[in-house]
Amino acid sequence: MTVNLAPATASSLKPEAQNVLALKQVLQTINADSCPGLYNFHIHTVNSDGRSQAESVMEQAIAVGLKGLAITDHHTTKGYDRAQIWLDNWKLNHPDKISAAPTLWTGAEINAELLNNDVHILAYAFDPEHPSLAPYLRGDRGTAGSAYYPAARVIEAIQEAGGLAVLAHPCRYRSTADKLIPEAAGFGIDGVETYYAYTNPNPWTPSPKQTALVKDLAETYGLLGTCGTDSHGLNFLVRI
Repeated sequence: MTVNLAPATASSLKPEAQNVLALKQVLQTINADSCPGLYNFHIHTVNSDGRSQAESVMEQAIAVGLKGLAITDHHTTKGYDRAQIWLDNWKLNHPDKISAAPTLWTGAEINAELLNNDVHILAYAFDPEHPSLAPYLRGDRGTAGSAYYPAARVIEAIQEAGGLAVLAHPCRYRSTADKLIPEAAGFGIDGVETYYAYTNPNPWTPSPKQTALVKDLAETYGLLGTCGTDSHGLNFLVRI
């Protein structure tokens, strides 16, 4: 698919991309069948450690009929920026198909310390220009060893920027999910990545045992649940 990129040279940063209330409404409906065909809230591009161009991600999103997504590159929104430009231009070039366009939310993945674990916190629907996020969106490996590194501070910064903070793949760390999630909830985190494929199956499917545990903990602590393939390859329907 070829799209003329001439009409726009920078992201319009539409309010839709930062519509946190709309995102919350979507997350309240997420289940084991939502990803990857309807929603995908964990995708990486060449702007961090992925292989796909952001424009290719958006082409795939249109092709599979995705309803909503977030590009969550590590410590940068450059992938989101390029995807938003592409989406704005696609809408300009296809005014009769705007209803088929997915909702694209701002996204990033941020390293943080939680119970002496280096964990990843996904940020969604935030204002990328908000000063609270400046230390976290520099395109490097993060803020380890600094005052910005603790999970409590990362969560606070994301929320100050109007976004949602979500603990990524909570069953992948040295400490167990039943310890990490309550701790994160105590710091006011908004959600957890409930539906995640820990063994990288193809086709993608959330891991049953971990999903049941995380879903139960999310309900116990009143947290939202997300889903995502954590794609690093050329096909966002799988992780690799």
